[in-house]
Amino acid sequence: MKKISVFLLMLVAIAILGETLVIKGSNTIYPIAQLWIEEFQKMYPDVVATLEGAGSSTGIKALMNQTADIANASRFLKSSEIEAMHEQKKYFVPLVIGYDGIAVIVNPDLGIDSISIDTLYKIYTGQITEWSQIDSKLPKKTIVAYSRNTASGTFEVWLEKVLKGDKLSPRIQMVESTQAEIESVARNPYAIAYTGMGYVTDQVKALKIDGIEPSVQNVLAGKYPLSRPLFVFFDLSRFGNAWPEKGIVASYIRFILSPEGQKIVEKAGYIPAYGTGR
Repeated sequence: MKKISVFLLMLVAIAILGETLVIKGSNTIYPIAQLWIEEFQKMYPDVVATLEGAGSSTGIKALMNQTADIANASRFLKSSEIEAMHEQKKYFVPLVIGYDGIAVIVNPDLGIDSISIDTLYKIYTGQITEWSQIDSKLPKKTIVAYSRNTASGTFEVWLEKVLKGDKLSPRIQMVESTQAEIESVARNPYAIAYTGMGYVTDQVKALKIDGIEPSVQNVLAGKYPLSRPLFVFFDLSRFGNAWPEKGIVASYIRFILSPEGQKIVEKAGYIPAYGTGR
C-alpha cells in the first residue's frame, strides 16, 4: 500500500508540474528567450521552463551532457564541439533565429564617434593603450578595455573578426555579463567594450566601425563588419534522428520560428531571420 501511495504521489506531482523545458546558453540571446518563454507559457501553462544565460559554450556543453533541451548560441559550433558531437553519436541541429551586430561602446562623454577594426585590434592586443594615440584631440588617458569571458559566443566572434585569432592583452578586463560591460562603460569616461546591438542603452554610445553605423539596415545589407547570425540548437538524436513532430521541444521550435516568435526577436532589439511584415 505504501508503494502504491508513493507512486500515486509521483503521478500527481507530474500532473501538477507538467512538461519541463530547460534552455541554456548565450547571454546575447537571453533577452529574446525570456520573452519567448513568457509567451510560450501562455500557450502551454503547464510547462515548467528554466532559462540560463551564462554563455554559448555552457549551453552547447549542457546539450552535450543532456542537461538542457535547447542551447542558445551567438556563434556556430567549434570544430572541437563537432568532433565531440560525432563521437557521442549526437546531431545538433542549428536553427538561425535572428541576426545581431556587435556594437563597440564607449562613454557618451568621450569625444569619438567612429573607430576602425585595425584600431580595435591594437587596443585589444595591447599595442594602443591611451586614447590620445588614436587621435591627438582625445584625452591622454589610459584606455580601460572590457571583454566578455571566454564562455561567451560574443567573445568568440570578437576573437575571429577583430583579433584574427590573436591573444587578448592581459590589460583587458574580463567580465561575466553584457550588463556588467554596459554599467562599467557608463561609469568610466575612458572605457571601451563590445556588446550585442540589442543591449545598447542611452547610458553608452555605440561607435561607427570604419564609418559604418551599427544599424538594422546595415546588418541586413551586409555592410556592418561586426555582424553575426544567432542560433538555437537542439539534439536530433534524442528524437531518433527524425525531426520532432510532437512534444514540448517541437512546439517550442515551431513557436520561435513562427511570425509571432520572430516578432519577439525584433521586439528584443535584434533582427528577425524570417519576415515579420516589417
